[in-house]
Amino acid sequence: MNTTGRRGSGSPGTSSPGPRRLGPSVAALCLGTVLNPLNSSMIAVALVDFQRHFALDIATVTWVITSFYLCSAAMQPVMGRFADRFGAKRLFITGMALVVVTCALATFAPSFALVCVARVFMALGTATAYPSAVAMVGALTARAQVSSTRPLGMIQMANTAGAAVGPVLGGVLVGVFGWPALFFVNVPLGLAAAAGVLWLTPADPPRERKPLRTIVIESDVPGIVLFTAMLVCALTAVLGAIPGATWWLAAGALVSMAAFGWRELRCPTPFLDLRMLGRNRPLILVYAAFAVFNGVYYCAFYGLPELLQQSGGYSPAVVGLLMLPLAAVSVVGTPFAARAIDRWGVRTVMLVGSASLVAAAGLLWLLTLSIAGAVVAVLLALTGIPYCIVSIAANQGMYASARPEDSGVAAGILQTSRYLGAISATAVIGVVFGPGATQEHWGVMVPVMVGLAVVTLALAAVWRPRERQA
Repeated sequence: MNTTGRRGSGSPGTSSPGPRRLGPSVAALCLGTVLNPLNSSMIAVALVDFQRHFALDIATVTWVITSFYLCSAAMQPVMGRFADRFGAKRLFITGMALVVVTCALATFAPSFALVCVARVFMALGTATAYPSAVAMVGALTARAQVSSTRPLGMIQMANTAGAAVGPVLGGVLVGVFGWPALFFVNVPLGLAAAAGVLWLTPADPPRERKPLRTIVIESDVPGIVLFTAMLVCALTAVLGAIPGATWWLAAGALVSMAAFGWRELRCPTPFLDLRMLGRNRPLILVYAAFAVFNGVYYCAFYGLPELLQQSGGYSPAVVGLLMLPLAAVSVVGTPFAARAIDRWGVRTVMLVGSASLVAAAGLLWLLTLSIAGAVVAVLLALTGIPYCIVSIAANQGMYASARPEDSGVAAGILQTSRYLGAISATAVIGVVFGPGATQEHWGVMVPVMVGLAVVTLALAAVWRPRERQA
């Protein structure tokens, strides 16, 4: 069953972008979308430079990563709700403007604390891009009279490519110009994305003008605050970012979760309609499958570099090159997965991708026998196949399962599911590799990954497309 090409909603009177104009429009959306994964990965190569410049220890300097990570995970659904309520195009351009201004000023940051503050504002700005882009896809594809699958695939490719290219680009920028270049590179990228969306995409639908007080009440600010507190406390506890406070943070997460649920079930205009979400079983299954799937992926993405450096003696630069086949196959394979969805439907492609994930996770056991470069590269290339298939299928499944008016917040929650999977993977790696990243311990990691892959397959098997209302 094909579940693509769902709807279109643009402003009355705007001209159709047409199939030819659709490509540049989606490219502009992708350019904005790529900034979040790009900045989450390329900063990793600058830690030594930050340590040296600001005279810091490694525990302190990792906050430049943690601050961005926490804000991105918490703000994606919030920005998605804002896109649904106030206009996706308007929010996208506002987010890019925030990125441009923040990054231009951050290059002159005199202290590490201000660098971390800048990273929070960067995360806030870049978090607008993905949910806004997904929310705009409906209007663009309906006006161009094409399926939504390929534009969503391009957006997914932007996410994958950004995370893959980040360490390479970051290494060049830091090596030649120093850490400020990691901020400044976002200025032209953000300007180009904002300009492209401004000129190439339809205007937001007209919004009813309301008093500021009414807008604030209808935005459910208490619900947003409780949701953010819940996620930040939970993720900080899992990451162990504040030593000695883990249990207090876990308690704070539980209290915030209870208060958030109580608030949303009683609020007439909730930030997150829990009753509606509870009735939308297909959407919940997509989120669960995507979170578990990313647990498998990031066990490999984060765990293998440790194994290769500690047991294989590879340098960070060589490890980066060995990891590239995973991303390269993911990027190249995504268009083929998108075409397969158009032909056979989301569920069939999701099942095939999940089954191949089980096989790829099992093949990674071969690294207990050999971590020669050629073996690693081939196995990671094979891992890239299920990654591209499941990623695009989950994106399309989310898009097909969510109500049209909730596409922004639905896309934001999907991104948060990705972060939850990634953070869970770091916790697994911390436990398994605690005594050391050896091939023997990798042999313990593989059954965990295979088990999670089987869960992903089971969730895909019970998923059915949501019956859409016209």
